[in-house]
Amino acid sequence: MKQNDMASALLDWYDRHARTLPWRVSPADRLAGVRPDPYRVWLSEIMLQQTTVTTVKPYFERFLSIWPTVNDLAGAQDDAVFAEWAGLGYYARARNLVKCARVVARDHGGVFPVTSKALLDLPGIGPYTAAAVGAIAFDEPATVLDGNVERVMSRLFRVEMPLPASKESLRKHASDLTPQARAGDYAQAVMDLGATICTPRSPACGICPWSAPCLARAAGDADSYPRKTPKKPKPVRRGHVSVAQTEMGEWVLEKRPEKGLLGGMLGWPGSGWAEGEPDAPEQAGVRVGQVTHTFTHFHLVLDVHVKKNAKPPADARLVAKHDFRRSDIPTVMRKAFDLARASFDTEEKVQ
Repeated sequence: MKQNDMASALLDWYDRHARTLPWRVSPADRLAGVRPDPYRVWLSEIMLQQTTVTTVKPYFERFLSIWPTVNDLAGAQDDAVFAEWAGLGYYARARNLVKCARVVARDHGGVFPVTSKALLDLPGIGPYTAAAVGAIAFDEPATVLDGNVERVMSRLFRVEMPLPASKESLRKHASDLTPQARAGDYAQAVMDLGATICTPRSPACGICPWSAPCLARAAGDADSYPRKTPKKPKPVRRGHVSVAQTEMGEWVLEKRPEKGLLGGMLGWPGSGWAEGEPDAPEQAGVRVGQVTHTFTHFHLVLDVHVKKNAKPPADARLVAKHDFRRSDIPTVMRKAFDLARASFDTEEKVQ
């Protein structure tokens, strides 16, 4: 099957089977002249990095309800954005989201650049996101290469070199197949193919529009691709947090440093995180147990302490008891709160 024929076959499949997503313009609407909103495309692509569609949907819809345009987001307070992002993970994305919105509003009049090359100059936008926004929002024939596309290409061409070393080879294959026409629909089609048909386990080769030219299907070993270099075991880091209330019942939180994990987010005060057994901070309170959490590069074990009638430091963030929202803090801090909350008077509903 020729490359042009392969693109046509995939687009025919996409026209019938495209997923309905809140940030997507359907292929029928695009063909009728409806153009995607670059702000929605960009916002969804940032949220979808390392995160599933199911997880992203409610966050995306909530962000749009609060900040319907990039100018609205540019004018938002950092803490408000970080609070709405809490729980979505990879918090550097939230910091870059605000920075990017402000650059678009200030330097581009609230209008996103229309090429992937220009998009790369914006904060928090790397090669994949630039290509995805360029293709989906502006129909640029840019090469989109996410995990789904890597899997499709590795099977289609039976690429033996393991990831990540094979990434550029996979990119070349993906680029060769990308058509000049309907580039936005094609980019979404190939990602949908990986998400719904060419899945990591038990790929549905029998109903795949590319089953005929697929070398891995012909060899009967599609589910063994892509090859991957074995990962090193993740180290374990440890630390302490103190879930504390003042005499007035205010929760004692801190804003984490701008750089580093959970940068700029609110959380419970505590120690640093390191391998080994760090000492608990003075006046940490009574230890009530441990919580665990896994980040990209390490596992974290936190000793959780509780302290009542605490005297907060001058730089603490005090949140009134009835204003505290569990949803405003990152997942690992929610775990600590859930363990500690039985020690406090929390009969009222905490979101």
